[in-house]
Parts: sequence; C-alpha cells; structure tokens
Amino acid sequence: MAQKAVTERGVCIRQACQAFGISESCYRYERKLDAENAEVANWLMKLTDNHRSWGFGLCYLYLRNVNGFKWNHKRVYRVYKELELNLRIKPRKRLVREKPEALTLPQGINQVWSMDFMHDQLEDGRTFRLFNVIDDFNREAIGMEVDFSLPSERVIRELKQIISWRGKPQVIRCDNGPEYISS
Repeated sequence: MAQKAVTERGVCIRQACQAFGISESCYRYERKLDAENAEVANWLMKLTDNHRSWGFGLCYLYLRNVNGFKWNHKRVYRVYKELELNLRIKPRKRLVREKPEALTLPQGINQVWSMDFMHDQLEDGRTFRLFNVIDDFNREAIGMEVDFSLPSERVIRELKQIISWRGKPQVIRCDNGPEYISS
C-alpha cells in the first residue's frame, strides 16, 4: 500500500511509511533468495526423480553432506513443500485372513459358553466394566459381574461360582482380547 501511495499519489516515502505504520527499511526490502530457491528447487527435482523413495530428510542430507550446500533446512523444506514433493504415507498392509469357520450350534445346555467383557461410562465420566457369561444353546445369561475394575481373581471366582452352580461346559468361547492374556 505504501508503494502504491508513492507511485500513484506522489507521496514521499517517509510520509507513506508513517501513514501505514511500517519502517523505511521494510519499504525498501527486496528478496534476494529467488535465484537460490530456484537452484534448490532444481536440485530437489533431480534428486526426487532419481530416487523416488527419498523423502525430505534424505534429500536434505544429500544436499548438505554430499554436495556441500550450506542451505538452511527450513529453506529447503519450504521449497520442497512448494514443489509438492511430500511423499504420501503408505497405508499399512493388512493381513489377509482366511475366512473363519462357521460357529457350531450347540445341541444342549452347558455345551458351549461365551464370555466377553463390555464397558460403559457413567454421567460423571467414570467407566465401569461388565463380565458376561452366556450359554449359547438357550442364550441365557448365566453370569454377570459389574465393577469399576475386574481383576483376573474376580473373573476366576465368578467362573468357579457358575461352574459349581451349572456344571462344567464342554467349550468356553471367547475373543482374543487383552483381558484373556494373563495367566
């Protein structure tokens, strides 16, 4: 705006700078880095064409250590981003799993039980956990334990109590959650 006032209105530089609240050195400042930035861009384009898997870090280290350029990493990164050379982050390869076997339907009570943990949150933000045991034949909930913390001793005690009441099942089905890792 100050340059426009000086060129179009014929205002002196000092008055234009005072009117717009900038210093005279700011008014007279000219960028000197355009030629160097073009050189940085040229080198980055060469490197990324020859080494497609290189990211910014390897390009910068090559320019700095192998070629001996003293350019600041911030300048090189600014040019790198302007050229849109940022490599996309490769998505993780998912493991291809075989289709799981269909679940067998139990023919009677106490053949197959299912166990799982659930959790929910109270209005004040505290979370509580539920330990559920279900008979798969008649889908009866034969055990449910609720508390803010369910250590392994409580789970074992609940299972022993259900077994003493209902008898031992042939199979207990559960997922591979972190709750079942402990001994």
